Amino acid sequence: MALASERRVVMSGQPSPNSLSLKQHTQAASRLLNKQRFHQPFLRLIPALGAVVCLYCFYRLPYAQIDLRFLLLATATLCFGSRLGIEFSKHKVQITVSDSFIFLTLLLYGTEAAALLAAAEAFCSSFRFAKLWLTRFFNAGLLAISTYVTGEAVGYAVGAIVELGRETLSGRFLMAVCLMCGVQFLVNTGIPALRQSMKLGLPFTQVWKEHYLWTSVTYLAGATAAGVTARLVNGYSFYALVVMVPVITIIYFTYQSYRKQLQSTLEQAEQAERHAEEQRVITQALRESVEEQKVIGVALKKSEEHFRSAFDYAAVGMALVGTDGRWLSVNNSLCKLVGYSEQELLQTNFQSITHPDDLGANLTDLYQMLAGKMVTSTREKRYIHKEGRVVWATVSASSVFDEHGKPMHFILQAQDITERKQAEEQLHRAAFYDALTGLPNRVLFTDHLRLTLERAKQHRDHLFAVLFLDIDRFKNINDSLGHMVGDQLLVAVAQRLQGCVRPEDTVSRFGGDEFAVLLNGVKHSADALAITERILREIEAPCRLSGFDVFTSTSIGVALSVVGYDTTEEILRDADTAMYRAKEQGKGRFEVFDKIMHARAVSRLKLESDLRQALERGEFEVYYQPIINLEAGGLSGFEALLRWHHPERGLISPADFIPVAEDTELIIPIGEWVLYEACRQVREWQFAYPADAPLTISVNLSGKQFKQPDLVGQVKRILYQTGLEAGCLRLEITESMIMEDAEAATAMLRQLRSLNVQLSIDDFGTGYSSLSYLHRFPVNILKIDRSFVGRMSMDEESLGIVETIITLASKLKMDVVAEGIETVEQEQKLKTLGCHYGQGYLFSQPVSAEAAIALVDEDWQRRGLACVGAVVPSQDEVELLSGAYSM
Repeated sequence: MALASERRVVMSGQPSPNSLSLKQHTQAASRLLNKQRFHQPFLRLIPALGAVVCLYCFYRLPYAQIDLRFLLLATATLCFGSRLGIEFSKHKVQITVSDSFIFLTLLLYGTEAAALLAAAEAFCSSFRFAKLWLTRFFNAGLLAISTYVTGEAVGYAVGAIVELGRETLSGRFLMAVCLMCGVQFLVNTGIPALRQSMKLGLPFTQVWKEHYLWTSVTYLAGATAAGVTARLVNGYSFYALVVMVPVITIIYFTYQSYRKQLQSTLEQAEQAERHAEEQRVITQALRESVEEQKVIGVALKKSEEHFRSAFDYAAVGMALVGTDGRWLSVNNSLCKLVGYSEQELLQTNFQSITHPDDLGANLTDLYQMLAGKMVTSTREKRYIHKEGRVVWATVSASSVFDEHGKPMHFILQAQDITERKQAEEQLHRAAFYDALTGLPNRVLFTDHLRLTLERAKQHRDHLFAVLFLDIDRFKNINDSLGHMVGDQLLVAVAQRLQGCVRPEDTVSRFGGDEFAVLLNGVKHSADALAITERILREIEAPCRLSGFDVFTSTSIGVALSVVGYDTTEEILRDADTAMYRAKEQGKGRFEVFDKIMHARAVSRLKLESDLRQALERGEFEVYYQPIINLEAGGLSGFEALLRWHHPERGLISPADFIPVAEDTELIIPIGEWVLYEACRQVREWQFAYPADAPLTISVNLSGKQFKQPDLVGQVKRILYQTGLEAGCLRLEITESMIMEDAEAATAMLRQLRSLNVQLSIDDFGTGYSSLSYLHRFPVNILKIDRSFVGRMSMDEESLGIVETIITLASKLKMDVVAEGIETVEQEQKLKTLGCHYGQGYLFSQPVSAEAAIALVDEDWQRRGLACVGAVVPSQDEVELLSGAYSM
């Protein structure tokens, strides 16, 4: 009879959870994340390889050898091979005939037939223990691979495997059988063990030893039975196996009957043994019960003494309280907790020392317990200490019933939690209140605003407003008087804001110098605006701080609920937008948000987004406005002006995008690009049109650029990259930029002047009173603002200012450039006053580089210079001019 082990439980992927120890489970958990990722790919790989093996075997199958006895053997294998087995209850192992049939097929019909039959038998038998199709295909692929590898290994080692079955018993035959057993065992157990190792995250050797090593005996038995059967079939024909089938069946069913009878006998013996054990336990319990009755009196007495001792000396406060609330008995800890003596407490009730705000909840619990609806109660409450302070305690109360089930009294336990409550209060204050001013912070303000918004949604007549405030020029106060004075100013502003609003309103500090006010439940929008005006007046009043009279103002944005809001984020956003609008309009004022303002904010946001990409996309262009030498009448140079050709909106005015670039600091890379491009272009014109007085280029520096610490190095690098002489570059700085920090500005101007570049003060006369500082600044040129030039013929005061600036520049040996010249009369007047240079629409508007070179050529021809005299740049100079510039 052929015997083989049933290994379907292992291959189904369902090992017993008890088979792994606690340590192994811990190790598996630590490795699971690393190994589990390979489990599913491996589970699909084996069926795929099995399918390849089956297709190959089907192609190589020697169909001429397939006969009736193969069909009978295959039928027996598929129908009965894995169903007839003997179970060993100790190891939960079942010995079947399926693997012996596969080994027998291998010896009689070769590797291809055996691999196909093994795959079919594994697939069919998997329906009895596996529900997943992937597991069924895995089992089929596994048996196909292992059988094919076994056949190939035996054939490679000892020769054609079919011929072995026809040989007489020899050492070569025995070696083939042993090799067949060993290879099948290693492959057929190694692949499932590897899969389980990946799934459980356990070492491969540990899984293989615990679950598969013991099956080696069954493989040896199956291979031996197959070898003996093969010899019988070749010696006595195939029908020797048919004759043995009834004998095998009789032995199998006889053993099964005997096993069931033996199992029934064992169960009866176990039941009798359990009954005897129960009798012994009952007898022992009766004996112990008698002993307990003897000592129960003593135990009760000791128990009462222990309770009294535990009650009196407990670390927590304990008391017996009557149903009317009177103290019946109290311990020392409770007396210490509330500051009263035992005699003082016994003359009162718990209501007398309970905080009034907590008394209602305590009485509700008492009535519930008296009515039998509650047996115990636990609550955090406040006691009033004898000294008058509040004591927090966690109080637990339990009912004690009489024999009729009615409450007699209550057992109360109280534990002091005052320190924990104080710590929680401090954490709460730190989380929801500003440490400097004591005002609610942004988180708490937003929560109050959310509740107000929900109420407004339920009651349409409930109106409210949000004010967003920013202190004007707060940075200047901080920088000039110090942060301590700045903090005092913030506290003073907080106090003034609280004095301007009602108790139901909320004042909050959002951070820095930003505050927010929630006006809750206003009767009309005009009331909110009246409070806003009052706040403006209060903030403008001087503050006496550390011996200084500090003057400030605030810009306020107002968002009214009548607009209709769904979220707190929307109303805060709109109030913030209105506040920035107030700052743009001159500060020290308020603006009420409207839809136009929102559209403007959205448009600005879109403009900012496009501006960030404009430089990369090459949408900027430098325009050039000629600067004319008024004395000689020729072209002196150009002023570089930035233009933006938007792909959708066309040419955008600098007045629209320059402020956005300033706010976002995009002006820094943009300004650097303009400086490089202007220097490169003018140097190219200088090569083409050389002259004794080469063309100059004037470039405006923004305030953000001027404050850059690497500005000097940047200018020096651009001059080197473009090859432009430093004396041909004029950097224009506004008067207000210099006066913001005169000392720092002077230091920066001197560094720039050390490069030999020319420095010009743009829009001179429109800034702060700077005449006293002018001689200290190392500047070369003053530019008269167009507003004075345009009013010279109509306004004597403007004419006087222009004349004064020209005279002052002459005294300081500076050149003067007049901007905005539009008429011949203005030009003649400036010449008469001694102005050196001028620019304006009278001469030309700002033009592109292509149009500017035509002006240069025209001026060249006018002065009678031939282009043939132009200097052609060398190859090195051309490469220098055309070099790529990286921002």
